[in-house]
Amino acid sequence: MSETNPDAAPAALDEGPAPQPVLRTLAPLLRGLEKQLRTWLDSRHKFPLSMLQRAELEGLADDLRRQGDTLDVEKPLLVVMLMGGTGVGKSTLLNALAGGPIAQASFTRPTTRDPVVYFHHSVKSDRLDPALRVCRLVQHDRAGLEQKVIVDTPDIDSNDLSNRDKLLALLPVADIVLYVGSQEKYHDRLGWELFKAQRQRRAFAFVLNKWDRCVTGESGLRPDEDLLNDLKAEGFEKPLLFRTTAQLWLEAAQKYTGSGPLPKPADLPEGEQFALLRNWLELGITRLEIEAVKARGVGQLLTQIARTAEDVRPPDLTAEGEKVKAAWEKTLAEEADVQADVLVGTLEPYQTEVEHHFSVEDQARFRGLMAAYMRLTTRLRYASSGLRDRIPFGGLKGRLLGSKVETPVEWNLGAFVQECARTAGERVLDQRTTALINRLLVEGDTKGFPLALLSDPTNAVARLDWRDRMTRAVIDALAEVERRATHPTGWRKVLRGTLSLLANTLPETALVATAGYLLWNFFVRNEVPDLFRLSLVALIPLLVVIVFHMLIALLLPVRWPAIRSEFRAQLGDRMAAELSRAYLAIPGEVAAAVREERKQVDALVAETKQVSDWLAERQQAARVAELYGK
Repeated sequence: MSETNPDAAPAALDEGPAPQPVLRTLAPLLRGLEKQLRTWLDSRHKFPLSMLQRAELEGLADDLRRQGDTLDVEKPLLVVMLMGGTGVGKSTLLNALAGGPIAQASFTRPTTRDPVVYFHHSVKSDRLDPALRVCRLVQHDRAGLEQKVIVDTPDIDSNDLSNRDKLLALLPVADIVLYVGSQEKYHDRLGWELFKAQRQRRAFAFVLNKWDRCVTGESGLRPDEDLLNDLKAEGFEKPLLFRTTAQLWLEAAQKYTGSGPLPKPADLPEGEQFALLRNWLELGITRLEIEAVKARGVGQLLTQIARTAEDVRPPDLTAEGEKVKAAWEKTLAEEADVQADVLVGTLEPYQTEVEHHFSVEDQARFRGLMAAYMRLTTRLRYASSGLRDRIPFGGLKGRLLGSKVETPVEWNLGAFVQECARTAGERVLDQRTTALINRLLVEGDTKGFPLALLSDPTNAVARLDWRDRMTRAVIDALAEVERRATHPTGWRKVLRGTLSLLANTLPETALVATAGYLLWNFFVRNEVPDLFRLSLVALIPLLVVIVFHMLIALLLPVRWPAIRSEFRAQLGDRMAAELSRAYLAIPGEVAAAVREERKQVDALVAETKQVSDWLAERQQAARVAELYGK
């Protein structure tokens, strides 16, 4: 439009048959998207959103609601918003368009403090956006602007920051932004940055006001040519640029007393296009264009929602989770070995008592003379054991003293193991748990898994009652060692059964045989046994018992080194299983939760694109392409 004849006015387009109610159909779709977006925002997120991301999405949800409410009407309103810096003549331009001083404007204080909303009297104020209702409302009766609302906004570069806040609050309402500049301010930093931030969401047309100051005949690049070059660099191939001298038109309107169209003011500079701007607003933007701008604006909103949602979409952490799990398996296995060594070390001072306990348990398979002998030798051997004095409960004491106890082994060992676990926890394990968490988190970070996602669940596992778990692992390990000692398998089972059978029968057999032999000699041969022969009745069974005792001690020993080795292996396996069960599931569970959030975002993006595609198929090909850059 930069080369358009300023005297030429675009004729009103023949709207033809009424277009399909695309916008009213679009309204419930936008409300559905808003509900889906807010539901996702209000839900708990494993993958956190930053404050800026949440604020941007909240703003987009507000825009969806606003657009849905705006479009669900028979005749949608087009909001044209004037935006520019201090002194560029926005208020004067609105006054010139209105034909009178409706907006505040002056040469001594060129600033707009209160937004002015200029709309047709047939439009009820409650149809205006809530952000516009709090502005200064001015009605008119111009038929060409019946579906258009023109808003004069505070200055972009006002020293009063509240004015800038008012502008930022109003911008989301705009369908078309009329960027007003002058020869001094057509590309100031604040205005241009705001334009670049909004250009993907709003339609833009441009006004270079105070045109009379631009055509001075001086050499060099004119402001309008410079502005067009900048706009083309921003992707506007054919931007709408109107060159106006609003002050001359306002003065002419104030002096004019006739009833017909306002004549052109005298001494207009060459290329002045205020009349073209007015005709474009009144006649060039028909309902077809309004529908197109609304649809295009919604399309840009949907594009931004899809792009923003894709930016905040959580990554797929499945591969990273597997890497973390593999790294943690090695670390937890090493930690289980260390903790098993610590717990076994706490039993070292009680190795005599542990041997005593296993010896007592082992004696349960013997009967008669062998059982009596084993009980006696065990009492003598472990006479110095202080276990009965160190364990504050009766169950284990009773077992060690030989009395019959009906409670299971695990219960009898409970207090003893708890004391060991408490001692180990106080000395080493509590500190090692803290160090373990740090190692796991560092390894997770090095494998590319976000540290923030692992920290809370890992620390939550660390706060579990690990002493109770250690106690249970020690009890289970000791019980398993005792079970294997008392119920061996394979060749040990055959050997143990054979020795037990012989030890339970041969001493009594030897006793009966020796006594029978002496009695036979006494009654049959009349040989009176001397003292030595009488002692054989006790010595031979004792010798048999001693031989079997030596064989049992040699072939099936119950010694601390053997118990310790088996116990250490069993405890290491149980601690590794316990640590793995508690920690290894964390990366997978977190990755699964993040995948579920990713699916939700993908569903939101898919719904948004579906609505966007539906809109693109039905969008009218109106003359609004020049209002948008690429």
